[in-house]
Amino acid sequence: MPLRLPDRLPAIDLLKEENIFVMDDTRAHSQDIRPLKIAILNLMPLKITTETDLIRLLSNTPLQLDISFMKLKSHTPKNTPIEHMMMFYRDFTEMRHEKYDGMIVTGAPVEQLEFEDVSYWDEIQEIFSWARTHVTSTLYICWAAQAGLYYHYHIPKYSLPMKMFGIFPQQILDPKLPIFRGFDDEFMMPHSRHTEIHREDILNNPELTLLSESEESGVSIVMARGGREFFITGHLEYSPNTLDNEYKRDRGIRDDVALPKNYYRNDDPEQGPKVTWRSHANLFYTNWVNYYVYQETPYNIEDIR
Repeated sequence: MPLRLPDRLPAIDLLKEENIFVMDDTRAHSQDIRPLKIAILNLMPLKITTETDLIRLLSNTPLQLDISFMKLKSHTPKNTPIEHMMMFYRDFTEMRHEKYDGMIVTGAPVEQLEFEDVSYWDEIQEIFSWARTHVTSTLYICWAAQAGLYYHYHIPKYSLPMKMFGIFPQQILDPKLPIFRGFDDEFMMPHSRHTEIHREDILNNPELTLLSESEESGVSIVMARGGREFFITGHLEYSPNTLDNEYKRDRGIRDDVALPKNYYRNDDPEQGPKVTWRSHANLFYTNWVNYYVYQETPYNIEDIR
């Protein structure tokens, strides 16, 4: 599909090797259509990896998407070259006067801190408030989902004794919703987190709708404002090796991280992961772009309210 990306973004070459069609700005300018503007606030430490994971999923719609990467002015990432950040990212302060058809806010490695103790919490709150009037539909992922539910709806998070780590089956509570079009009755979702939100807190808030959950991993997808906000506690965007890399990173260092469940073939890291979530991840992002962004956003982007 015609996914429009900044010239020389590393993800372009990586995805072309997977036969995924993307276009750079030079080619996109020759097409006389109104692309959907998607902002990605990437809070993950390995920026290039997360960029590639998300772009891979966004590439499955026939619509042209114009991707912009946002960064925080109040935080300097330590694991991505400064040259990459300067070339492909803009501060929120530079983007705040623009409007976007869709937005994705990623997770962040700060979930065991109280929200107010996160160094960039003030700026995050400002962005969450801004998104309400400047974005048609926003996806909040993992820590961002917890932070968004806390900021917008006062939903608390709770610490877990052991990391919720692995691939868990999710039950769909309302299969007629467009976000689940093409889904099976059950789908798999990667989880990698030390905290959780409670089902009862979601159900007790009339502004929130619980869309899917798991007996083991709990709440997985919550919707608000008729689809203008989605909160995803897991990581549908994860590539096959992400949990493997996290497990090898933490093994022998942390005592609250066990072997990821339902992930390795025969629970043997030497046999590698078995991918069971990719098809539904693609469906979810395609449905979000089509039904909650493209079908809902005004043609004149300045009309977003």
